[in-house]
Amino acid sequence: MLLARENAGLSQADIALRMGTKAPAITRLESSLTGGKHSPSLTTIKKYAEAVKPKKIS
Repeated sequence: MLLARENAGLSQADIALRMGTKAPAITRLESSLTGGKHSPSLTTIKKYAEAVKPKKIS
């Protein structure tokens, strides 16, 4: 997930804004995935994946 965010050129603050949360929540989420202390819900993972997707320009 972290690699996808970095490849998209997005910061944790960008992802937080797209997910409707704050940057520290994204920090905790990404840390939990590497540390194995917490397993995020499938809903949270889906929201993160959607937030990483490039936005369509209309």
